[in-house]
Amino acid sequence: MTIGGGAVDSDLAFGVINPARGELFANAPQCSPAQLDDAFDAALRASGEWRIDEVLRRKLLIDAGDALIGAADELSAVLTAEQGKPLSSAKGEIVSAGECLKYFAGLEIPVDVLFEDNELSVRVVRRPLGVVAAITPWNFPITLAVWKIAPALLAGNTMVLKPSPFTPLATLAMGALLADVLPPGVLNVVSGGNELGAQMTAHAVPRKISFTGSVATGKRVALSAARDLKRVTLELGGNDPAIVLDDADPGVIAKRIFWGAFSNNGQICAAIKRVYVPESLHDELVEALVDVACDVVVGDGADEGTQLGPLNNRPQFERVRGLVLDAIQGGAVAAIGGHPMHGSGYFFEPTILTNVHDGVRIVDEEQFGPALPIVKYRDIDEVVGHANATHFGLQGSVWSSDVERASQVAERLECGTSYVNAHLAMVPNQPFGGVKWSGVGVENGPMGLEQFSDVQVLYTRR
Repeated sequence: MTIGGGAVDSDLAFGVINPARGELFANAPQCSPAQLDDAFDAALRASGEWRIDEVLRRKLLIDAGDALIGAADELSAVLTAEQGKPLSSAKGEIVSAGECLKYFAGLEIPVDVLFEDNELSVRVVRRPLGVVAAITPWNFPITLAVWKIAPALLAGNTMVLKPSPFTPLATLAMGALLADVLPPGVLNVVSGGNELGAQMTAHAVPRKISFTGSVATGKRVALSAARDLKRVTLELGGNDPAIVLDDADPGVIAKRIFWGAFSNNGQICAAIKRVYVPESLHDELVEALVDVACDVVVGDGADEGTQLGPLNNRPQFERVRGLVLDAIQGGAVAAIGGHPMHGSGYFFEPTILTNVHDGVRIVDEEQFGPALPIVKYRDIDEVVGHANATHFGLQGSVWSSDVERASQVAERLECGTSYVNAHLAMVPNQPFGGVKWSGVGVENGPMGLEQFSDVQVLYTRR
C-alpha cells in the first residue's frame, strides 16, 4: 500500500483470483484500522500545503499522467491478470486514465464575479473540501480511480483510495508509481474488503466520499456519510434501455448495439442492458446481432486476439448464469449462447435472449454481464413508459434513420445521458451521472470538478 508517500505492507493479506483460470495468483495487503488512521492522518497533514499552490498541482497532474502512460505496458499485464479484460483494453484503460489526469490539469477552476465596481466586489470562488475518501469497483479499476483522483487533486484536496478486493493490484501499483510524482500523503492507496470501505465512510477525517459501485452499497455509504454530513458522489448501477424505432436499419445498427451492450463483457454500469425493437424489425435485428456474436473471440485476456474475457469474479458469474437460466425456464429463447463455457475460468457465452418481456428478471434487473434481452413492442409511447419504469436512470439510447424523430424520443428518457444512434460515448469533459437510484452527483468535466469543492462568497467593500 502507499501511505504518506511510503510503501507499507500488512500483517494480513487476502487472495486475488485470475478470472480466466479461476485460480489464486497473488495476495494483497489487508489494511488494518491503525493503518487506515495513518493514511487519513497523512492525507490531512498533506492537505495544508497541497491546497495552496495551484500551479504546482497542475504541473504534477501532468507529470502523473505521463508516468501512468509510460507504465501502461507493465500495468496492463497486472490489470488483465486480475480483471480479465483483453490486454489491448487494459492498456487503453491506463493510457486514457493518464490523458484524463492531463485533461484535468488544464481545466479552469471557476470564479464567478457577481458584482464589481470601485466600491464593492462580490465573487464566488471554489475552496477545497479537505480529505476525500474514494472507493472504486472492479470493472474499470484504473479509469474509475482516476475519475476521482484527477478532479479531487486539482481542486486542492488530498485522498485515501481503496480499490475493489477483486482487483486491488493495478491500483496499488499505480499508487506506488505516483508516490514518486506527488508529495507524500497527497494520494494514499490502501486495500481490503468491504469492511475497510465501511471504516472509511465512517472515519472522522474525510469530508467527502466518492463511491462507484452497487446501489445497495451506495445506500449504505450515503447513510454512513449522513451521520457526519460528509459530501457524497455516488455513481451506481444502470439498466440502460436501447429503443429501436421502426425506420432503423438493423444491418447498420447491430454492431454498434452489440458493442454498446457487450463491451468489457457487459460489465459496464452504463452499457445497454435491454433492447426494445418493433415487431416488424425483431427477427432481422436478432439475426444481425447473432451474426456479430458469432465472430467474437472469447478467451483469456492475455491471449492475442481475445475480444471478450471472462466475468471478473465467481459471484458475478453465478448471477449472470442465474438470470439467464431464470429467463429460459420462463420461456425465453437463446438465439445464441445461454450457457457457461467449458473450463476453469468464469467464462459465459455471449448470449442474445428473445421471447422476453418486462417482468422477467433479466429485463428488470441489471445483469452486468454478456447476456442481452431483446423485447418486442408495438407502440412507442408504451415502450418509453417501459424504458422509464425502473429505479435506474443512468443512460439510454434511441436508434433510427430519422435523427430528429429519435431525438424527440431520446428527450423523454429519464436518464443522465440520452444518446441517438450511439451508446457508451464518454469523454473526460462530459459530465457522467445518473438519476433516481443510478446515483447522486456527476463525475468528469467542469461539473465533476465542482463536486470536489465548497462554494465561498468573497464579499469585499473597498
